[in-house]
Amino acid sequence: MRILMISAEGPPLQRAGALVDVMDALPSALRTRGYEVSVVLPFYREIKENRAFKKKNTGITVDVQIGDKIHVARYLEGRSASGVQLFLIRCDEFFDRAGIYGERGKAYEDNAARFIFLCKAAVELARRLTPQLQILHAHDWAAALVPVFVYAHGLPFKTVLTIHHVADQGSFWGLDFALTNLPERFFTLNGVEFCGRLNFLKGGILYTDKITTVSEHYRREILTPAGGHGLDGVLRENAHRLSATLDGVDYTRWNPASDHLIPARYEARRLRGKQVCREALLKEMKLESAPRGPVFGMVTRVVQEKGFEILVPLLDRLLWDDVRLIILGEGDPAYETALAVAARKFPTRFAYQKKYDEKLAHLIEAGMDISLIPSRFEPAGLIAMYNLKYGALPVARVTGGIQEIIEDYDPTTDSGYGFLCYEYSSEAFWDAIKRARSVFGDRRLWAKLMKRAMTCNFSWDASAERYEALYAELVGATGEVTA
Repeated sequence: MRILMISAEGPPLQRAGALVDVMDALPSALRTRGYEVSVVLPFYREIKENRAFKKKNTGITVDVQIGDKIHVARYLEGRSASGVQLFLIRCDEFFDRAGIYGERGKAYEDNAARFIFLCKAAVELARRLTPQLQILHAHDWAAALVPVFVYAHGLPFKTVLTIHHVADQGSFWGLDFALTNLPERFFTLNGVEFCGRLNFLKGGILYTDKITTVSEHYRREILTPAGGHGLDGVLRENAHRLSATLDGVDYTRWNPASDHLIPARYEARRLRGKQVCREALLKEMKLESAPRGPVFGMVTRVVQEKGFEILVPLLDRLLWDDVRLIILGEGDPAYETALAVAARKFPTRFAYQKKYDEKLAHLIEAGMDISLIPSRFEPAGLIAMYNLKYGALPVARVTGGIQEIIEDYDPTTDSGYGFLCYEYSSEAFWDAIKRARSVFGDRRLWAKLMKRAMTCNFSWDASAERYEALYAELVGATGEVTA
């Protein structure tokens, strides 16, 4: 079976975000099962300037109409680190920029045109690839118009849309619909129109053959008014086409027993290397190594949905105690500023780095004792899977996939390995932090919980098998399914 995945993010981009990791690991997992999987994404400036990434020109160029203008799409080809074929769509007018969706917390004004171009150029590539593709798998809002264009032009592809984050919908003013060059009948209640605006995600939901999302709990959440962000009604009407597959971890990349980016390897049976990593992390971030309170850490986007509105008010309370805190990630300028101010106030206890660094991300996972996940939304909870494998016990707010990954520690039954809070508030999250601090004081108990967490398995094998079944259902048992 031949599959083309379309996404605004993917390897070789370097950034904190689940979508990049998924677009690296899922195609690789399917490839090991015998499928021909390729990924198409824009040729961003970051990729252009990455000299380590080898790419070549395919010689394919296509004129793509966006409204009344013609833009040229040029296609490059490369391979991800895991060997997956990548197609990169080059149009410097749209993608030769410092950011992906915007800069300094502000979205680019022409994002509608940019990602309509991505969807159209991806479809044009799909039409030209041989042997013929069978599945076009679009990820999130930026690629969600792919199923719409496939339907509108009667193309012979089956389509899948995966919703990683329903709050980001690609909603633009109604006049931007003209940029799609679709017939007016598509800009209706039963099309891409939503509250008078062009809505990419709604269009994808209506016109794709199958809809998936990244955890069962998140599937349930997005069918409710509180979790659907306005599209819950549309999703409920199409719930018969909606399924959930929990994301997984690529343990060839994220495994302390084999991680070449950390100073010492370790595993559940031999934890000594974690102490080496802890000391290396504190030294790298220029934080005090003694007295020996817990090291907290986060590798995340610094935005409201990741819970910074309830975490920032706790920073002073947390950092006056014997703790260390390291945060890596960028996002909302207001939260970035708040973190920078706190880092200056507590220079020996708190370090904040804005620019993503792959090596530092792995060192934080390996060196921290406790991870903080105060998220308002955590559809898949991929970061929690990494935390558990590295023995960083999570303090997390219950939402989305978190409920399928973290089991709350219960001393009465001696079960669980994390510290959950069920209310989205600073005080509730602080109570969970205090529980973790209390247990951390019992080093023997803490080591037992670490070992319990590290034995959890969230590999992509089961997830890839579910996608395999979904694809097979779409293509049908007609003899053309070959893996």
